[in-house]
Parts: sequence; structure tokens; C-alpha cells
Amino acid sequence: MHDASSLGPIVVVSGIPRSGTSLMMQILDQAGLPILSDTERVADESNPQGYFELAAVRRTREDASWVARAHGNAVKVIHSLLDALPQEPQYKVILMRRPVPEIVRSQDRMLSRMGAELGSLPSDRLKEILSEQYEQAREHLKQEACFDWIEVEYPKLVSEPLPQIVRVLNFLDLDADPARLVNTVDPELYRENSEN
Repeated sequence: MHDASSLGPIVVVSGIPRSGTSLMMQILDQAGLPILSDTERVADESNPQGYFELAAVRRTREDASWVARAHGNAVKVIHSLLDALPQEPQYKVILMRRPVPEIVRSQDRMLSRMGAELGSLPSDRLKEILSEQYEQAREHLKQEACFDWIEVEYPKLVSEPLPQIVRVLNFLDLDADPARLVNTVDPELYRENSEN
């Protein structure tokens, strides 16, 4: 029986929701990296290509058993659960960064499309909380030896995808054609940019 770690590191795509994590998962999928996900959350208008999520990840603080089968795969983990990951395996983390005002607008639009009520928290306070959480996630990645990580700016990934994709492929040591992967990026889906 193989030691799980011999199957390779666990590739984690993380970030605040609506920061481009699904797009990055789609790029990794097209690059040939196995994706650890299920079909619980299906594609919709907010994410036409799908969410690439594993429901078990949401319960990581209570049960992190899914990690044992994640070696050699990419999995999406929300920023606020990075500190719940067991420190025994090695992780390669792609942390997606997007301006927080854009994230809040994107989340509001997604809730509107779903017919859900917007949260009662004032927008400025929500931006503060998300910014603080993001910085806490970055600090955690810096401090723990089990994490090798890079930060990818979502606006740059959409506006100039090639250099960002090359950077990701190099980080993960993936042999894929970056020019082909550029076609995965649809600028039309970048609706809540700073110019809107």
C-alpha cells in the first residue's frame, strides 16, 4: 500500500467566495490535475462552469477525514477553513485575491439572482470583516511549514491570463499548454470589476 504522501501534495485553491476560486479550479481541471469535488452544488448563472466543490470540506473543523484522499488532487477550501486543515500533509495553496468591494458586489448580485435577501450587515462593516479574515488566512499560510503558497490576483488573471497561468503551472510543476488554458478564462464573467 502506498504512503498517501507519495501520491503528491494536496493542491488547495482558496480565497473569499467570489474571488475567482471556481475559475482557478476550472483552469487546473483543464490542465489535467485531478479535482476532488462532488455534484452537490451544480452550475448556475453565477458560476456557469460549475463550483468544483466538495461538501465534506465545509465540515473540516468537525471531520477532516477527506484530506486523506486528497493527495495528488486539487480541492477548493474557503479562506476561513485554512486553519482547520491538518498540519501533517504538505499543501500547495493557490490563494485567490480580489478587491473586497468587488467581492461584496458580486456576492450581492449572486444573492439577488437567487432571490435571497441581502445580509443586514452594513456593506462597509462586511468589507472590514472580509479584509481582516483574508489577512488572517495569509498570516496562517506564512506561519505554518506545511503550506507552500502563492497569491493570484483575480483581476490580473482575467485581464492578462497567460502570465498568471504560466506562474501557476510552474508552481505546481504541471506540464500543460498555457496558451490553451487561456481559453478557459472568459472576461465576460468578470462583471463586478472596479470600473462597474
